[in-house]
Amino acid sequence: MIEFHLDSRSGVSPYMQLIQQVRHALRLGLLKEGDKLPTVKDVVARVAINPNTVLKAYRELEYEGLVQPRPGLGTFVTRSLGSEEDLAAHEPLRRDLEGWLAKARDAGLDEESIEALFIQTFRRFSAERAGRRG
Repeated sequence: MIEFHLDSRSGVSPYMQLIQQVRHALRLGLLKEGDKLPTVKDVVARVAINPNTVLKAYRELEYEGLVQPRPGLGTFVTRSLGSEEDLAAHEPLRRDLEGWLAKARDAGLDEESIEALFIQTFRRFSAERAGRRG
């Protein structure tokens, strides 16, 4: 089962963070069709968030066709966002990324510095790739 977390520094609204975390878990195969999402009560207790915010996120996920509530039972995943081939391709990439993260830690970078470096590099890479296509 997914465990939500919120980052107050991200600039992303809490309900959108919940949606993004579900989408990511679906893409990475951490959530699969038939899996149950945490109850609103459980999410509220874990991340200290307003229940209406959780309900808003779950409604958006339902609108996207990713989950479906079952009265009295909970909210369940109805489809995945990643194929078996995608998931198989992720593992070598995950190992490479873990190696890079270990090197960054060994170089003395803290979590915030690693995140900043990764995001800045990813954005620059994406912009360069978009420039080549345009």
